[in-house]
Amino acid sequence: MSKILKFFKATREEEGITGLETAIILIAFVVVATVFAFVVLSTGLFSSERGKEAVYSGLQKTEGSLELRGSVIATTDGTTVSSIVFDVANAAGGEPVDLDPAATNNKMVVDYRDANVNDTNLAWTVNWLVGNSDNLLSEGELAEINLDVSAENLGPNQPFTIEVKPPLGGTMTIARTTPAGLDTVVDLH
Repeated sequence: MSKILKFFKATREEEGITGLETAIILIAFVVVATVFAFVVLSTGLFSSERGKEAVYSGLQKTEGSLELRGSVIATTDGTTVSSIVFDVANAAGGEPVDLDPAATNNKMVVDYRDANVNDTNLAWTVNWLVGNSDNLLSEGELAEINLDVSAENLGPNQPFTIEVKPPLGGTMTIARTTPAGLDTVVDLH
């Protein structure tokens, strides 16, 4: 019996965790969990905002793009190409593109490149085939670009590349090769 009394006496002398200590530990866990949740939510919102900016930036780049419509025609004197003519339209759903050759800001730039020449910002003119000729190529309009390449010495059987760079949007690349024999007007397939 003395052993049983000793056992009960030992359990009464042990101290336990009080309700106040338990509440403090529980509150600490809740505060840490709240801070962690706030950090996770802030990071998620920040990353989704950055993703949205990337999507809108990509859309802006593609919305102003031009698209080639029809053939690329070269005008020659029989030995060298003097001009290249091609039709452009606004890509589906794209923003209007400024086609004013005399513009100084937000100007469309046309570059020429072949094995011997890399010429930037060539002289070009625009002829409106379909549209209101307000210098903005909008949806449903068609413009003819006439590019002066007389200084490039483009002869027969010569590959070349033309890059059309609008102020906004992607670059339109036209890569062709002149035929072995040059007529006065040549369709460059």
